[in-house]
Amino acid sequence: MKQAPLVQAKNLHLTFNLFSPESQPTVAQFLESLSEPVAEAALTPPAVGEYWPGQGGIYGGLRLYPEGLCHVIFAAQDVGMHAFGDHGTEVEATSQIDGRANTAILVNRDGSHPAADAAYAFTCDGHRDFYLPASGELYHGYLYLPESFEKAWYVSSSQRSASNAYSLDFEGGWLYNSHETYEFLVRPVRRILQ
Repeated sequence: MKQAPLVQAKNLHLTFNLFSPESQPTVAQFLESLSEPVAEAALTPPAVGEYWPGQGGIYGGLRLYPEGLCHVIFAAQDVGMHAFGDHGTEVEATSQIDGRANTAILVNRDGSHPAADAAYAFTCDGHRDFYLPASGELYHGYLYLPESFEKAWYVSSSQRSASNAYSLDFEGGWLYNSHETYEFLVRPVRRILQ
């Protein structure tokens, strides 16, 4: 007769680090590092539109991304008004789905992209993986969290041309290709693989 295993592990991640005596972590730090993958695997989101404690913002529901189905978390506040920037230069930040990929392109260029820089620099609840949302991610916020945004224009990380980038009006839901030097509100976003 076949017996079930005593312990089952789902998505078990082990990391071994060799420490020099002077940099050895405390027992508490070591135990905390062991619990990180388990804590991520056991995330239970709140209702859409509610602040997700410890996750840096307002829960926006699920969206499909290149890496799979992800929880979307919008920062609870804007980080000012900024321009897309670098007017006259065409860049590869054209995805209307993946703002994280767009933001990586923008912040790693030599040109100036103030909106992407502001979103990328945002931190909350210890998370440093925020980015400037793509036009589709902004529209997701408009559809599911309209009360969490100002009734104003927001800039996206999706470039339309060398002179224009997409922005979204949270009063009427209009997506428009605006001049890259116009300043609009910036709302950082992050995501977690489900």
